[in-house]
Amino acid sequence: MSPLLVGIAGPSCSGKTELARGLARQLHEDALLFALDHYYNDRSHIEEPERSNFNFDHPDTLDAKLLIKDIESLKNGLAIEQPRYSFVTHSRLEDTEPVAPRPIILIEGLFSLYWEELRNLLDLRVYVETNDEECFRRRLRRDVTERGRTPESIQEQYCKNVRPMALAYVRPSAAFADLTVSGVVPLDTSIRLTLNAIEVRRLQMV
Repeated sequence: MSPLLVGIAGPSCSGKTELARGLARQLHEDALLFALDHYYNDRSHIEEPERSNFNFDHPDTLDAKLLIKDIESLKNGLAIEQPRYSFVTHSRLEDTEPVAPRPIILIEGLFSLYWEELRNLLDLRVYVETNDEECFRRRLRRDVTERGRTPESIQEQYCKNVRPMALAYVRPSAAFADLTVSGVVPLDTSIRLTLNAIEVRRLQMV
C-alpha cells in the first residue's frame, strides 16, 4: 500500500509544526515528518545584507520542483536524498539526508496546500487556523527568546513580509483543506481530530 500523505498548512506560528510533531509522536514509527523548510532555494550567491533580508515568506523562495518530485518519489515507495538548508548562512548545504518512506508522511509548511501539483498528491489536507494577533504574539516571543532579535525588527518583518504573504498565499489555501483545526485550542484536541481523519482515510485506502 502506498504511504498516506497528509499536508499540514497554516500561517507562520499558527501551530502547524507543533501539530505535525504531536502527530508524529502519536504515530511513532509509522510517521515521517517532512518539513518544507528543507527546500529553500540556495542564496549563497547573494551578498549580505540582501541575503538575510530576502522575503522568505513567498512561495518562490522554495524549490517547488524538487520538493514535489521528492514527495512523489516517497509516495511511490522510493527513498530520497533530502536537501539540508542552513538558516544561519541562508544556503543549501553540500550533504543531503537519506529519507525512506513510511506508512504516513506528514508534510508540514506554509505552502503545503498552495501548489496544485502537491495538493493532488495528498490524501488528507489539513489547515491550522489561528488569528493574526496570536500568530504575531507567538512569533515575537519565539524570535526574541530563540533568535535574539529585537521586537522592532520582528514587527517590521511581520508587517512587510509575513502577514502580506500569508494573506496572499497561505490563508487562501485553507479553501483546499479537508479538515480545518484551531491553532488556539489545546493541542491534544487538534491532534485527536487529525488522527481521526487519518484513520478514516486509511480505511478508505484499504
